[in-house]
Amino acid sequence: MPAHRPDITIIALNGKAPRIHDSAFIAPGCRIMGDVEIGPDASIWYNCVLRGDVNRIVIGARTNIQDGTVVHCDSARPGSANSGNGGPGSPTIIGDDVLIGHMAMVHGTILEDRSFVGLGAIVMDKCRIESDGMLAAGAMLTPGKIIPSRQLWAGRPAKYVRELTDEALAEMQMGVAGYVENGRLHRAALDGAALHGAAKA
Repeated sequence: MPAHRPDITIIALNGKAPRIHDSAFIAPGCRIMGDVEIGPDASIWYNCVLRGDVNRIVIGARTNIQDGTVVHCDSARPGSANSGNGGPGSPTIIGDDVLIGHMAMVHGTILEDRSFVGLGAIVMDKCRIESDGMLAAGAMLTPGKIIPSRQLWAGRPAKYVRELTDEALAEMQMGVAGYVENGRLHRAALDGAALHGAAKA
């Protein structure tokens, strides 16, 4: 868990506190609440909101969630699950090595290892993006849709566009590695700024 900082909000809700690996980078302006787990070398960038109040959120190793993104989950609904009106709701489960672009919205969904959500995209309840699947920038994946492995979907609502090449998948993984390193650089810079400020005081 990162040391307490006044520019980051980490709040326990309903008896559950966020669990953040020591190696994860949490940028200033982030708001992380409730049943949230963040894995090693993950990076949560400036002004993101992760709200695990009505269900849980899990974020895997080396995954990056870029600036201004909102991650929430779907609450349980009263009634019979068999009728289609009830059910346990949907947690948000994000695997390892996932890229999520700036200002995205991820809600009650599953993003498998090495998947990609473009900047400004929306992923809605009970969707799934399989490993190596990609949702393009600005796209909206409507409830219950599945993007199969190695497919690119785009548009509002999102639809299949084409298969992804090996080169495109390799580029995505280079992006993951780059964000791990960039997170370390930002963390060191922020720690240095904090030490400089304390010394001046």
